[in-house]
Amino acid sequence: MKKTFYKGGALTACSSSMILLSAMLASQTVSAHGYMEVPPSRALLCQKGVNTNCGSAQYEPQSVGETFKGFPAGTGGAPLQGPIDGKIPSGGHPSFSAMDAQSATRWQLTEIKDRNIDFQWRYTQAHPATKHEYFITRNGWNVNESLKRASFESTPFCVVEGNHQLPVSGAKHNCNIPDDKSGQHVILGIWTVGDTDAAFYNAVDVNILGEPSLPGGWSSVGGITPSAQLLIGDKVKARAFSANGVSPNYDVEISIDTAEEGSPNNWAFKLAEKINSTHSLIRAGIRNENGNIEPVRGNNTLYAQKESGVTRYEVQLDMKEDTAARMSVASQQAEYVLDKGLANVQFSMISNRAMNVVEATLFDENNKPVGSVAKQVDSGPTWLTMDVRSNPGKHTLTLVGTTLDGRTTRQDTQPTHMTGEGAGIEHDFVFPEGISEYTAGTKVLQPKTNEIFECKPFPASGYCKQYTPTANGFEPGVGAHWHMAWDKI
Repeated sequence: MKKTFYKGGALTACSSSMILLSAMLASQTVSAHGYMEVPPSRALLCQKGVNTNCGSAQYEPQSVGETFKGFPAGTGGAPLQGPIDGKIPSGGHPSFSAMDAQSATRWQLTEIKDRNIDFQWRYTQAHPATKHEYFITRNGWNVNESLKRASFESTPFCVVEGNHQLPVSGAKHNCNIPDDKSGQHVILGIWTVGDTDAAFYNAVDVNILGEPSLPGGWSSVGGITPSAQLLIGDKVKARAFSANGVSPNYDVEISIDTAEEGSPNNWAFKLAEKINSTHSLIRAGIRNENGNIEPVRGNNTLYAQKESGVTRYEVQLDMKEDTAARMSVASQQAEYVLDKGLANVQFSMISNRAMNVVEATLFDENNKPVGSVAKQVDSGPTWLTMDVRSNPGKHTLTLVGTTLDGRTTRQDTQPTHMTGEGAGIEHDFVFPEGISEYTAGTKVLQPKTNEIFECKPFPASGYCKQYTPTANGFEPGVGAHWHMAWDKI
């Protein structure tokens, strides 16, 4: 691939036509997907759990930053194209808007120790590439302001021509970061797709040190990521490791003594300060252009001198149970009426904490689950509904929920009663639930026909497990070859 290197000038402002173009993109379907892997993009670090509060980006970094090509300006007198100013990292997509947040401590910085760098992309769905470009923020850019065209140099410092060929994951784009760039910057990597109107814009947060080894003999050995709200009495411990295992002499622990200290950014700052006051060979914070390392209220990098022997740190949260958390079934009917074995069971629950997932399960008198529902709930009352297949008799409703911070689980169990007309023949599973456990004699309810089927004896019983949504030939009562595996009861 041909490589061309440039250095920046001035940018023009985004016009209203840019907004129109970005709005039009929402109506297009583009199958290309990919992300910057080396150095890791802002969204990829969300998926890895290094960056937090990322919204949908943590689940699909390959889709982040997709919008029209042409950044920073069109060609031949065309209007400005590409992402909207202020929404460059997200590509203007609301589901990825968390990526547009920008401050000095919002995102984990990847240290760049050598100005000669190999950029690498990961393509989950590759399309021909026109080119890959790499822009960088201007000297003196406002790190606490949302990213705009004016934040970046007007021309890329590196361009790798794609020649309309399919790009290969892991291929190296060798570039040189300009000599005048140091400290905290954002590199904007752009993959321009050759057979669509789209390009992918990936923000990469970096701390450019520009030397093979860090000034002063410091090496990066981990980080402090403020990931959870803590309560009084909780503890945070930075555990040190050497090449030979644990290195407890360099462990540091803090306790949360006030509600204010429990704020994620505040406890991260307190831990960084404690590390710096405890050990002379370990530092925590953000390195500035002069090489000084100072703690911040946000993401902090951990550094060690070679003579400490420390090669890695892990930060562990010791969170005590939230003894004040409460959750219970608030109201339910004394009995629910079955119609040919089916019923819609509604009940309410109440909690004084937001719950990550509340799981409600209804068991029949043989302790077989006959209905379930799972839902994230806020504090206060919540109505839940589950579809049930069962027979008349005594039943048990079990409610299990865990608080959003994961520190506390609560459970409530209440009896209830099912009346009316039962489902008839007993069955072991509702197809395809529990399919890995199907053996000769297993009875399943086929919800598509509301009929019961029994798995044939060996060797035909092996066909009972042969099912996927796209290969359903042996699906009971439905598949083209179901008679080879099942007997209808």
